[in-house]
Amino acid sequence: MPSLAPYKSDLDYGYAPGAFPAMECLLHRPDCARRVLLHSKAEGTEAAQMLTALAEQLHVRVEIADKALSRISGKENCFAAAVFSKFSDALAADVPHVVLHNPSDQGNVGTILRTALGFGVEDIALIRPCVDVFDPRVVRASMGSLFSLRVKVYDTFEDYQAEHPDRALYPFMLDGSRSLPDVLAEPIPARWTLVFGNEGSGLPAEFAHKGQPVRIPSNEKIDSLNLSIAAAIGIYGFAMKK
Repeated sequence: MPSLAPYKSDLDYGYAPGAFPAMECLLHRPDCARRVLLHSKAEGTEAAQMLTALAEQLHVRVEIADKALSRISGKENCFAAAVFSKFSDALAADVPHVVLHNPSDQGNVGTILRTALGFGVEDIALIRPCVDVFDPRVVRASMGSLFSLRVKVYDTFEDYQAEHPDRALYPFMLDGSRSLPDVLAEPIPARWTLVFGNEGSGLPAEFAHKGQPVRIPSNEKIDSLNLSIAAAIGIYGFAMKK
């Protein structure tokens, strides 16, 4: 592996900055783990000992790399990271999906990944143009949840549909929509897909004709919810539906 540099999307590897994301990488994607980086200030801490022990079991190299950690994280207080090979997954066919259409904020995407995993939704599609799911800001915001999920990026929503036809689609938008409580009051098919749009522009108008559009009711004091908040409400509502 060449000398570690700030992350770029054309690299075939990524960084999981932080002790917990690094541990999640080792636990759930051990075949992808290439190195564990530790800061000299972390030596002897419980987190460093746990990372080192697991890395040794997996025959993953551990090194003290203060300057590299600062370069790859952009922070002075990053005391551990994992270097991992990028991976690609196929989404499972008969389980719920979440689709993020053109998301542009790394923190939002990472938070949604963590939320989805917490509510048992493990299959996530992103539609280009979108953030790089392997960007360290996404990995860190997800707290390493990325490594426990099946995530796939598609060029278009039509590509996603071609691979996963005959699913119950629920685009979250205003046009032609019904309120979330009303939708959840009715039977929900097991193979559902929730679709969320870009932070600024939402979903394109044509999604009003794809499945059953859904809106999250709120009062007139706000014009919209943050994408990660809206996704959390939607995922929770559908995941808890029995």
